[in-house]
Amino acid sequence: MVAPRSIISFRDIIAEEGAILQRGMNYRMRPNYSIILMSLRRDAPYADRVEEGGKVLVYEGHDVPRTAGSPDPKTVDQPLTTAFGRPTQNGLFMEAAVEYKEGKRPPENVRVYEKLKSGIWVYNGVFKLLDGWQEMIRGRRVCKFRLELTDILEDTAISAGQSSRSNDRVIPSAVKQEVFKRDGGRCRQCGSSKNLHFDHDIPYSLGGSSVTAENVQLLCAECNLKKRDKIR
Repeated sequence: MVAPRSIISFRDIIAEEGAILQRGMNYRMRPNYSIILMSLRRDAPYADRVEEGGKVLVYEGHDVPRTAGSPDPKTVDQPLTTAFGRPTQNGLFMEAAVEYKEGKRPPENVRVYEKLKSGIWVYNGVFKLLDGWQEMIRGRRVCKFRLELTDILEDTAISAGQSSRSNDRVIPSAVKQEVFKRDGGRCRQCGSSKNLHFDHDIPYSLGGSSVTAENVQLLCAECNLKKRDKIR
């Protein structure tokens, strides 16, 4: 299974999830988790953001599909239901958030993939959906969702209750882009371009920072294992 902070292609995401993800919000793609695709790039269609030092993601809901002869999707409310009264992806995620807040269910587990650049994605890990609301922005209702990063290893660990402290912060997108460019898309130790992920030089748990490129590097899986063996 893909590990948090892994750098992958969209094809890899499809292989990982066993489905072609044709939208950014994918409620209950599997029995025990949902999936969202996000972007913090300047040209991103939605205003996603990371808060609280990388522990919280505020994810923006999605617009109505663009169709010929219809108003600009950016000028109409983000829908919670379709014209036939069925919940949209916004509605499904909103219902899950509301039910959690009302104590009717545990928080929804959400796997988050972030687009770093064209063809390059990063798996940010498992988040818990804790809140959902609507805001008036430029004269229309926009859905917002608050998700908090967990220390869950993978979807197989969700039901088993296993956890790890290795992924307790999201590295800012700007830092990821700077590091990827600086390291040339290759492992900083051996030069491999396979099985890469973003690694803290000094672990966060030991005082290392997530917000500057100086403490983040690209490592392949093999070099990362060698490094971990040296950390005491």
